[in-house]
Amino acid sequence: MTALIILAAGASSRLGFPKQTLLYKGKTLLELAIEAGIKSRCHEVMVVLGANADTIEPGIKQYNISILHNPDWANGMASSITTAMTEVMQNPAIRSVVIMLCDQPFVTRTLIDSLLFKQQQTGKHLIACTYSDTVGVPALFTHRLFEQLLQLQGQEGAKKLITDHPDQVATIPFEKGGIDIDTVADYEALIGNT
Repeated sequence: MTALIILAAGASSRLGFPKQTLLYKGKTLLELAIEAGIKSRCHEVMVVLGANADTIEPGIKQYNISILHNPDWANGMASSITTAMTEVMQNPAIRSVVIMLCDQPFVTRTLIDSLLFKQQQTGKHLIACTYSDTVGVPALFTHRLFEQLLQLQGQEGAKKLITDHPDQVATIPFEKGGIDIDTVADYEALIGNT
């Protein structure tokens, strides 16, 4: 069983307002991420909220997902991963997790399912996406890496495990994975390309 974890707790400080609520093709960025997860072969979708949760949560209440609150969101991405993994590890049926961000608008159900398929195909414990000369999220981690995800600190994200365990990593291509929304210019470029 695989759980999908969507990290959506950040304050969007470079943008100046919650990126989770930005509209793209009639949906918010967070809704697009949630819908890709719900349509995928993942059994459960978890969204970790933090900054601006009061603004964001009403817009996602209609989905059949777990909404987790990270009171330590200001301490960095690791705290959101810890929040989610603490929940995951209470369910021994969950044998792998996919971790993704809420601001990569081109993540699809097909991409998420490709991570699961690649893991079955290769037996590797970490399946990541390649894009823009890097390896990153969305990424799948099997239960063998759960404790290490729990031990991440501060600004460390899932990428630390990818770097630490190159022998355990298999990859899939994600052509538009480098497109994420951190600034107004990023958002304007996204809207301009539709």
